[in-house]
Amino acid sequence: MIKVEGHPHLYRDPKTGAIINNDDQGYTQYINSLKSRKKQKDEIQKLRNELDEIKSLLKVFVDGNNKT
Repeated sequence: MIKVEGHPHLYRDPKTGAIINNDDQGYTQYINSLKSRKKQKDEIQKLRNELDEIKSLLKVFVDGNNKT
């Protein structure tokens, strides 16, 4: 592996010319940020679903009161 100048965690594969990132800590941080964003999206979706349910219950309640 050939070290990429100016980038302490990057190496070039001499056979393929591919750049390889050897920064385990950075990769772990990236994966954790992906998990965190997914969790936030899931929580937002759950709140949206609950809000939709509340809206539908309110509509049923209002429609029920208008019929009498």
